[in-house]
Amino acid sequence: MRVGNGADAHELVAGRPLILGGVAVPHVRGLAGHSDGDALCHAVIDALLGAAGLGDIGMQFPSDDPSLAGISSRILLQRTAAAIASDGWCVNNVDATILAQRPRLAPYVASMRRRVAAALSISHQRVSIKATTTDHLGFTGREEGIAAFAVALLSRR
Repeated sequence: MRVGNGADAHELVAGRPLILGGVAVPHVRGLAGHSDGDALCHAVIDALLGAAGLGDIGMQFPSDDPSLAGISSRILLQRTAAAIASDGWCVNNVDATILAQRPRLAPYVASMRRRVAAALSISHQRVSIKATTTDHLGFTGREEGIAAFAVALLSRR
């Protein structure tokens, strides 16, 4: 078995949809990024790649690759799942936390769990996603951006 952790943060900007865990969350701003900016999926990708010893998201999906501009991070998550599976690993579980002052994410967490699980081809019961605030502290508390952290447990097939 192997454990990996991942973290990601993106700035909130006008004119972009807010996508977290593959779910469009109604909000006045969205996350900046070369892809769709889905910080939750990016943190999960880094956790999976780290556990498998396959580097990080920037190595696998470089931000200067024009073919990845605007791509859904769920597609990147699916590609990551395929890469770790081809290397002989399977996902036991994923645990992730989103840091955001606003919007309130609790109504969307169940959908995020299902979408992340589907991208990984595992049961949604193997995916835990939590959302919390920082009580107005730091860049997430000032609503300048959103951060996410994830841990993944892999085992050999």
